[in-house]
Amino acid sequence: MKVVDNLTSFKKPDFSVVTIGTFDGVHRGHQIVLSKVVDAAVSNKGKSILITFWPHPRFILRPNDNSLKLLSTFIEKKRLIDKIGFDYVIKLTFTSEFSHLSAEQFLSNILIDKIGTKKLFIGYDHHFGNKREGNIDFLQNKSDLYGFSVVEIPRQDIDNIGVSSTKIRNALYIGKIALANTLLGRNYSIEGKVVHGEKKGRSIGFPTANVQIKETFKLLPRDGVYAVRVRRSFHEYLGMLNIGFRPTLEGSQRSIEVHLFNFDEELYGELLTIEFIEFIREEQKFNSLDQLRKQLNKDKQKTLEILP
Repeated sequence: MKVVDNLTSFKKPDFSVVTIGTFDGVHRGHQIVLSKVVDAAVSNKGKSILITFWPHPRFILRPNDNSLKLLSTFIEKKRLIDKIGFDYVIKLTFTSEFSHLSAEQFLSNILIDKIGTKKLFIGYDHHFGNKREGNIDFLQNKSDLYGFSVVEIPRQDIDNIGVSSTKIRNALYIGKIALANTLLGRNYSIEGKVVHGEKKGRSIGFPTANVQIKETFKLLPRDGVYAVRVRRSFHEYLGMLNIGFRPTLEGSQRSIEVHLFNFDEELYGELLTIEFIEFIREEQKFNSLDQLRKQLNKDKQKTLEILP
């Protein structure tokens, strides 16, 4: 799969099967729809193309609103779409200027002239263009003029799947990891680099890696302790992770710390991918480090019972 950042040099295929959207999380519902696009491209001996916008349009249109957290970074999204079998992901840079493009201009200049769209898959409620004037009716009215067909993704298809990015976000916010993972069709994960911390975990027999996530918009589940799987290069480990302020250790900033079982190597500067398996308990303050140590041993036992 190729990622196209600049349409100027893009050589449009003879038969482009296209869909448009942010596809945050590339969850089970997305996967079903995207697989149909790939199948249509194969059956028409064409190329499957996904058009997505980056940054997320809301970050540009509402710059002072930091409430939206995303399930996937662009790199994560690219990996997931690649697994589905797409030929191209076209990454359109969303700017304030771009937001003023009319639906007619987007259709004519981008979908037809630059990409050569012959078949377009579009959601029943999808809108595009300035003032959201582009929709399924607009596209169907223009299809004969521009020589392409429209395949509507109907409401019942989406409702029957019962999946949405919002449902997944809400599940993660309240610690319902199993539900979020079921809706995603995989384990929810974060990726970050190990940085130096205060090393207080070592003093109680639970050394942790302090993980720093680069993308501030990436959604973190609720504060608390989790059973996790951790990937480091080509190795995988079992462990438990804490998100929060470490009240017993008088932490002042929200942090992500993971303890790997049966592991005693240095990890500073390394990139870890952490998969959330199950929520263990809420973060709490203990009266002493000894009480914290006893609880962590209980957490470890429970985690080992959960993880195969």
